[in-house]
Amino acid sequence: MSVSAPVKLTIKDYKSELHNDWCPGCGDFGILTGIQMALAQLQLDPDKVAMFSGIGCSGKTPHYINAYGFHTLHGRVLPVATGGRLANTALTVIALGGDGDGYGIGAGYFVNTGRRNLDFTYLVHNNNVYGLTKGQASPTLSKGKRTKSMPEQAIQDGINPIAMAVAAGYTFIARAYALDPKHCAQIIARAIQHKGSALVDVLQTCPTYNDLYTKEWYEGADLPEKKSRLYKLEERGYDGKVQDPSDPEEIVAKKAAAVARSYEREPIPIGVYYEALLPTYEDEIYKRIPSLKDTPLVEMDTFHRDVTPLLEAMR
Repeated sequence: MSVSAPVKLTIKDYKSELHNDWCPGCGDFGILTGIQMALAQLQLDPDKVAMFSGIGCSGKTPHYINAYGFHTLHGRVLPVATGGRLANTALTVIALGGDGDGYGIGAGYFVNTGRRNLDFTYLVHNNNVYGLTKGQASPTLSKGKRTKSMPEQAIQDGINPIAMAVAAGYTFIARAYALDPKHCAQIIARAIQHKGSALVDVLQTCPTYNDLYTKEWYEGADLPEKKSRLYKLEERGYDGKVQDPSDPEEIVAKKAAAVARSYEREPIPIGVYYEALLPTYEDEIYKRIPSLKDTPLVEMDTFHRDVTPLLEAMR
C-alpha cells in the first residue's frame, strides 16, 4: 500500500473567500498577508489555528483567514483569547486588535495578559488613530500631533507599547512594519513559535485618516537623503534574547536594553526587542491539574462529573 506524501500548504490555503472591504492602501492588508505567510511558513493546520479579534478595522482580520475565527468585544479580545487557549491547549491562538482597542479600553487586559505569560500571540495594528470611528487620536499618537481628521492637536502624551509590554511581563516583544510583509511574517512566525506571551506591535498606515504617518513618511521620501525612518534591530547587531533565563541580572539587562531602544524616535527600530523562555501560565496549571497536560479541557467529559464534593465544600 502506497502512502501519500504530505501536502505542502501555501499562502492560498490560509485565505478565505470573503470579500475584503478595507480602504485601498490600508496597512491591514500587509498585516493580513504577513499572518498568512507566517502560517504557511510554519505549516500550521488551519483546523488547529484560532484567530480572535476585537472591534475596529483590524477586527475583520479573522474573516479573511481560513482558520477558526472569533470576533469579540471592544477591548476584550485578550480575555476571550485566554479562555480559548485554556479550553483547548492544542490550538495555536492568535489574538489581534487595534491600538485603541488594545492600548486604550483594553489596557487593563493588556497588562494582566502579560503577567500571566500565557502561550499565545497578540498582534496590535498600530496606526495612531481610531480608524473605524473617523480618525480620533488613539493612545499611541504623540502629544502635539494633529491628523487631518482632528480639530485640534493631541493634548496627551502617547504611550509606549514596547515599554508597557516589558513592564507587564510579556516574554516576547517585537515591532514590525505592515508595508514590509515579508519581514513582518518572519517576526509573526517567531512570535507564534515562542512559548509564552508574545506581543507584536505592528506600525501601519491609515491612508484615510492619518496623513502624518504615511507610506512616504516611513520611507523618508521627505528627507534630503531619502532614507527610511525605520531600521531593523538585527541588522545593527542587537540581540534581545535572554540566553540564561535563570539569571535575573541578564533578564533585567535585556529588559533595560529593550526599553531604551523603544524610546528611539527616528529612525524607529523594528524587530525583536526582547525574548525570554520562562515558565508559562499553562505550566503552573499543569502542576495543579496534571491531567490537562495530556487532555485539553475541551476534550474532557465534564458533563458526567460528580460535583457533590465541590458543593459540600462550599456549604
